[in-house]
Amino acid sequence: MSEFLSQIIEKILEFGQPIVIIIITLALGLIFNRFYFSLFKRRSIYLKNDPTKYNFLGHLLTALIYIIGFSLAIISVPQLKALATSLLAGASILALGITFASQQALSNIVSGIFIVIFKPFRVNDRLIVRDTLSGIVEDITLRHTVIKNFENRRIIIPNSVISNEVLINSDLNDEKICRFFDMGISYDSDIDLAKKIISEEVRNHPDYFDVRSEEDINNGLPEVSVRVLSMGDSSVNIRAWVWAKNSAISFGMNCDLLESIKKRFDREGVEIPFPHRTIVQKKPLN
Repeated sequence: MSEFLSQIIEKILEFGQPIVIIIITLALGLIFNRFYFSLFKRRSIYLKNDPTKYNFLGHLLTALIYIIGFSLAIISVPQLKALATSLLAGASILALGITFASQQALSNIVSGIFIVIFKPFRVNDRLIVRDTLSGIVEDITLRHTVIKNFENRRIIIPNSVISNEVLINSDLNDEKICRFFDMGISYDSDIDLAKKIISEEVRNHPDYFDVRSEEDINNGLPEVSVRVLSMGDSSVNIRAWVWAKNSAISFGMNCDLLESIKKRFDREGVEIPFPHRTIVQKKPLN
């Protein structure tokens, strides 16, 4: 009986060490992760322009803690250590197998490193991917780029995929944005009056951004460029080039201008065309 108990105690001691190492590793990873990211959130005022590398570095260090901890746990088990030693005898075959098995994972990690180094986009940048996916970059992990769309949903894209995509980045280098504001008026409406209303409403908006240089002002360049763009089937199409400090402000300003210009058009007799149909009813043949 005593021999049986001693064997049980021996097994517990044998496998207790790796369990303790695993528990310590999980605790260290969790504590580091929370401490690291809470530290930079408290100092976000200094990092708000480009927190990308700090986020990626945090994910990388957390992964290293887990890799080292689990490796120590495996080595601490004699049977697994002997197995690892025997596997090293066929190191070339093992390396080849690992290469094939982890090719996609390594590709995502390498692509993530290249994204952080060359910065085609950063955390907090506004992206359009594949012309259908758009949102704000929320995080760049070792494997994925996380984009929060404007419905507050997350788009998860592997780093190796997004690094090969053609992207539209609204915030790269220069955040200023020129939004095309298009409005159609009927052929009976006064074009000059419509252009005057659009120009005034754009200039009066508090978020409008004047991009003219001193030379442009001296040369009499108008503050807001408003031109007739085309002649449609039932409308004269007018475009204004509206500048804003960034894409988010531009979207809100565009919504405000649609409302204010529509109200001005209604008050001053500028008609926005809509489809007309003529219905002819023939007399039935008796």
